[in-house]
Amino acid sequence: MTTSLQTSSRVLPLHESPQARPTTVPGTYRAAARLLAKRGLYKGDFVPDAFDREMCIPHAFRPMSIVAALKCVVSGDPHRTSLLADEAIAVLALRLEVDGEGPLFGGIFDLEAHVDAWGDVESRTTESAVAMLEAAADANEVSA
Repeated sequence: MTTSLQTSSRVLPLHESPQARPTTVPGTYRAAARLLAKRGLYKGDFVPDAFDREMCIPHAFRPMSIVAALKCVVSGDPHRTSLLADEAIAVLALRLEVDGEGPLFGGIFDLEAHVDAWGDVESRTTESAVAMLEAAADANEVSA
């Protein structure tokens, strides 16, 4: 999320460190793990009250799903996609099993749904999602 400084008639962006956003798949997993540890895992949608009917807190500051966390750490918005977030989601989906099965189809929406289905398991906790993301980061670094 880029903030800005308003001067007379121009908006000047404030400096954002180039290291503020991950640039690798393992870095994306680690950043998403930290974000989930801080905000919490949300089940059933990307964020609670996604249409802002009851909450006025920005979506990036709410509990979120694993897919939303991966998107948020890369773009600053849990709804905005990017090539890096899509790659991280695809690699993760191929690692996870839901009811003993991998993803059924290879489209990005199918892969997102598979990762979300893993996170939506009734017994899934924030801690287990964080541990899984950190393990995925470790595995991805070893295979790279």
